[in-house]
Amino acid sequence: MTDKFIFRFVAAVSIFVFLVVVILNRKIIPAPAVLPSFTYFLPKLNAILNGTCSVLLLVSLYYIKKGNITLHKRINILTFCLSALFLVSYIGFHYLAPETKYGDADHNGIVSEAEKTAAGGIRYVYYVILVTHIILAAGVLPLVLMSFYRGLQMQVEKHRKLVRWTFPIWLYVTVTGVIVYLMISPWYNF
Repeated sequence: MTDKFIFRFVAAVSIFVFLVVVILNRKIIPAPAVLPSFTYFLPKLNAILNGTCSVLLLVSLYYIKKGNITLHKRINILTFCLSALFLVSYIGFHYLAPETKYGDADHNGIVSEAEKTAAGGIRYVYYVILVTHIILAAGVLPLVLMSFYRGLQMQVEKHRKLVRWTFPIWLYVTVTGVIVYLMISPWYNF
């Protein structure tokens, strides 16, 4: 496979995933009227997957610093698989479940001025974390895919150059995924 093919493949997969997330999250395709019973477990599962990926990324860094390429590679493959599972779970939840708004204490879908006041200034901290999380999550997928390709092909120098950007962004996304869950979970209507 040529680099040109790989770049096109990574771009196509990244665009496809982004479009699927937008289409399902915005309910362009209507969700079923009756939600499957597992739907409300998905946010907790997502936080567990993100937290696990955070730890695995740090363990992977430890092993590559120690020169253990085999464990580094295996841990990154596991992390990638768990991140893919997270993505499926995330898309499923946001497609199936109604939107949760930070501070919506009465769960009517509208955050009143009184509810905003009750939620306090932490609401703005939540939105800063959420927005940076979403933007970086959308941008990290092609970096992860290219990093994996370079690593699996043992193109070490190209892999290192990419991972300088991929690792901190991916780690930020997984850590803030857990933080977002912890901050929004009191407002879930289930």
